[in-house]
Amino acid sequence: MSLRLIRRLTHLKPSINSKLYLQLSSKFVIQKHIVQPLTHFCKFEYCNCKSVVLKSCIIAEFPRRLNHQSTADMPEAKPFERLPQTLSPVNYNIRLKPNLKAFTFEGSEDIDIEVVKPLSKITINSVEVEVQEVSYVASGKSDTVKGTVSYNKEDETVTFTFPSEIQPGKGRMSMTFTGILNDKMKGFYRSKYTSPDGEEQYSAVTQFEATDARRAFPCWDEPAVKATFDVTLVVPKDRVALSNMPVKSEQVYEGDNKWKVVSYERTPIMSTYLLAFVVGEFDYVEGKDADGVLVRVYTPVGKKEEGKYALDVAVKTLPFYKDYFKIPYPLPKMDLIALADFAAGAMENWGLVTYRETALLVDPKKSSAKTKQWVALVVGHELAHQWFGNLVTMEWWTHLWLNEGFASWIEYLCVDFCFPEFDIWTQFVKNDLGRALELDALNNSHPIEVPVGHPSEVDEIFDAISYSKGASVIRMLHDYIGDADFRVGMNEYLTKFKYSNAFTEDLWEYLGKASGKPVAEVMSSWTKQMGYPVIKVTEKQDGKNRVLSLSQEKFCADGKKQEGEQFKWMVPLSFCTASSPDKPVKKILLDGTTAEVTLENVKPGEWVKVNCGTVGVYRVQYSSEMLQSLITGIKDCSIAPCDRLGIQSDLFALARAGLVSAVDVLKVAEAYINETDYTVWSDLSLSLGTQGLLIQSTDATDEMKAYNRNLYSKVFQSLGWEAKENEGPLTAMLRDLVLAKLGRNQEQSVVMEAKKKFLDFYNGKPLSADLMDPVYVTVMSNGDEDMFNKMLELYDKADSQEERNRISRAIGAVKDEALIKRVLDFAMSDKVRSQDTVFVIGGVTGSVKGREMAWQFLKDNWTKLHDRYEGGFLLSRLVKVTTENFVTEEKAKEVEQFFTDHPAPAAERTVKQSLENIGLNIEWMKRDKDAVSAFLKSRKA
Repeated sequence: MSLRLIRRLTHLKPSINSKLYLQLSSKFVIQKHIVQPLTHFCKFEYCNCKSVVLKSCIIAEFPRRLNHQSTADMPEAKPFERLPQTLSPVNYNIRLKPNLKAFTFEGSEDIDIEVVKPLSKITINSVEVEVQEVSYVASGKSDTVKGTVSYNKEDETVTFTFPSEIQPGKGRMSMTFTGILNDKMKGFYRSKYTSPDGEEQYSAVTQFEATDARRAFPCWDEPAVKATFDVTLVVPKDRVALSNMPVKSEQVYEGDNKWKVVSYERTPIMSTYLLAFVVGEFDYVEGKDADGVLVRVYTPVGKKEEGKYALDVAVKTLPFYKDYFKIPYPLPKMDLIALADFAAGAMENWGLVTYRETALLVDPKKSSAKTKQWVALVVGHELAHQWFGNLVTMEWWTHLWLNEGFASWIEYLCVDFCFPEFDIWTQFVKNDLGRALELDALNNSHPIEVPVGHPSEVDEIFDAISYSKGASVIRMLHDYIGDADFRVGMNEYLTKFKYSNAFTEDLWEYLGKASGKPVAEVMSSWTKQMGYPVIKVTEKQDGKNRVLSLSQEKFCADGKKQEGEQFKWMVPLSFCTASSPDKPVKKILLDGTTAEVTLENVKPGEWVKVNCGTVGVYRVQYSSEMLQSLITGIKDCSIAPCDRLGIQSDLFALARAGLVSAVDVLKVAEAYINETDYTVWSDLSLSLGTQGLLIQSTDATDEMKAYNRNLYSKVFQSLGWEAKENEGPLTAMLRDLVLAKLGRNQEQSVVMEAKKKFLDFYNGKPLSADLMDPVYVTVMSNGDEDMFNKMLELYDKADSQEERNRISRAIGAVKDEALIKRVLDFAMSDKVRSQDTVFVIGGVTGSVKGREMAWQFLKDNWTKLHDRYEGGFLLSRLVKVTTENFVTEEKAKEVEQFFTDHPAPAAERTVKQSLENIGLNIEWMKRDKDAVSAFLKSRKA
């Protein structure tokens, strides 16, 4: 599942980070964070989903886990028991009839099952589904036994009790049921759209990951309990009906020729969360990949031209993965479909991938370069899951990180292959590594691999640790063992576990065998403990050689060492020099706390950089002499772009932690005035923007704007406003970035030109898609009510969700208090989709007044917002964006008290992270405010 859209604004909420659990026969019992009994941490594996066998038993796991996981403020976990393994499903035959007017559905299913032990009760997952009747018949028998029905709402289960024991063997359980097409964007739900003739219509769509297939039909809704599926949909005859597999038959519904019955081919063995169905009005474009797989992209009616770009990406991507994994795509077709209402960015349902419209549709005339790049990444992510996640699935949600981390890494590998012009690996350093390092430095982070019990905990781990840190450690591992051995190990792993389930350790085993390196030992140090190291380095010249002294310790966002906790990583280190800026001159594995490394033939004065290519998941703190020599490489751009990016990212993080001077970091930032790389500028802008939010609470706001105007002036002069012939997409993206920054910082020439272009566009003249974002943001941050009203008019006229999103995020840049209030009210109006409300509210938080008003708005509307997003990751986003940038003790206490009075379990960890970030801001204000303000004022003078 892709959360890339969500990740643009903020991070997902991490899970409870320290629960220890005992899994015995799929049973979890957790009481106040102490497992009873504390003897072994045992792990079981499903074998072909039919039985459970002991795979490994790790003695004394409890003390080690306690050592390496934060234990602060751990909430009490819910007791949880996985479904009994006394029987298992073999095949589901499901028939559903959605009512698109009453928002309900009727269903029936026949489940072929294998009973292992005699039983009189069968418990499976179900929620918001009412079972009318249930029966069971043993294979080869004619006697049907009817059962009674009872529900456990807390556990999301239904239990069928039969009057006599069901004996071991094969049989069939049948049932009829009804359910609701909810408006919560989970399970089987309704999605509102406007038809080409302007009428409000609804489609029926699904989102089952992690645990919402149970909202559509009673089932064993656990990833390891795999089965095959026969799906039949009864739908209005004028609607498109899709599922994972191709259509097997289509006929008129008996008794009503306004309906049709569509049956689909049987699926491969798969998990319930990967099943999907869509009923609605759609157009499509189609093509075939190099291996003859039929690929279709479904779009809203009248917009099939906007599906061609994603189609081109998909037909390139499938063969890439087939060649990389050496395993053909296992299904006969691949559908990609754009949905109006969708909470995440996309979902990897096998053979029917669902997307937000903005993650799939590209208007050839109105979509920007960054939209095209984003669509390529999201398509690459979801199609990677067709192998890694769908063909081989994690045994339980504890191993979710491997699914998502791997897909978040290989999407870049795929896009780099298909679209080298995006220089996508440099962007990885900003988009994923940078995001992971920021979140994982907090005391309220969590290990990559988190024990998960109750289903309510699953959504908590769809976060930047599972996705971005997971991707980053996979990238580091790939670099450590090399691409050739990585491919061999991947093929053997996927071949071994295809159509089955696996644990994280299984992948390490096969990659270790392929490479001959201690993969399991290395990776355990990165997945089992939270955080990452800072590598401290000093140097001395020894004749023709450079001798480096290295040490590692845990990096903490507050710069403080945590007493009593012992952290140590096995760190793949690499080194490049001015003579070899792009290729490491040496690689080592740091498996202790210190090391000394000799680099041969390095001249005096020549710069040396640790972490070549910024592949390693760690910060680097250089001696002042080493940093000074690196500044030379920054100024003349002889250091590679990803390394120039990494240097400033580390410095700003070290300054925030109080480990280096914040003023010195701003001085180093001025060395980037000759920078020409989009991604370097993008990350530097993010670092400066974070600092700028703090400066807003000082008397040096105008001076900070002057500093920024000066920093961006040279690159702006080289770019100008208009695109040059044959320029690449990164140049267009850089222009967008620079103009927006100068506009927000009140560069008057930019403000005046932006207003002119906006008024011309409002009056019907064309405006390049790559200029829309900076023009809109500049006009709103420097505009008045008249400009604001014109922007809302454009919103009402917009014919694409991309354009509506572009406008709704820009209007939050207004400064006038009355206009900020209008933005917040607009966010909750019917004009904004539920999935986008959070981002519209977040748009106003770029100013002190906006943050205060957004926070008050959240408090005033808490009940409505909580009900809308309860249990989902959007609630965490909302909490984070409205709270984390406050800078006073008063606000910290206010936030803490509010969530004490208004508990939000789905956002509990996010609240703690926000309070921690507020604390970091308070410390920065005490420590650095005066010095930084004085520096900025001196620069302006």
